[in-house]
Amino acid sequence: MDFKTRIMDKAAINRSLTRIAHEIIERNSGTENIVLVGIYTRGVYLAQKIAEKINSIESRNIEIGSLDITLYRDDLSKLGENPVVNSTNIKFSIDEKNVILVDDVLFTGRTVRAAMDALMDFGRPKSIQLAILIDRGHRELPIRPDFVGKNVPTSKNEIIHVRIFDVDGAEDVLLSERN
Repeated sequence: MDFKTRIMDKAAINRSLTRIAHEIIERNSGTENIVLVGIYTRGVYLAQKIAEKINSIESRNIEIGSLDITLYRDDLSKLGENPVVNSTNIKFSIDEKNVILVDDVLFTGRTVRAAMDALMDFGRPKSIQLAILIDRGHRELPIRPDFVGKNVPTSKNEIIHVRIFDVDGAEDVLLSERN
């Protein structure tokens, strides 16, 4: 796949996550009642990075969970007979918490809808707020992020690739064209 352009490098991602961490603290009047839940795969790593930044700002460790939404997808039948299911790891109560749902790219909104459905199986949060590194538009559902690293208007034939070092061995955001 040929990449058209690099949208963000590692430093730009770091600055965006720092800003998102500050915005989360400000919007929630501190960190008292917040937890972070990353959507598997890259959202989990972004949630960990945001939690580290919140800890360095507020000197308070934030609980972090990971969420696999595979079985909640509305296109599950299209994934094949044996879809890969990763583990969900939420070892804390989300009841009456402000849950910050974290993912790498927001596109149609269907992943976020599935994540909200999955979260409801774990309790009744006070609120669910959405933190996204890249918002590329093209929503099919009425879902809007609360915290955005960067808005990147795209065409439907373009693809955003968020690469996280722990997963991909590189850290950047790339734009490519669908073949």
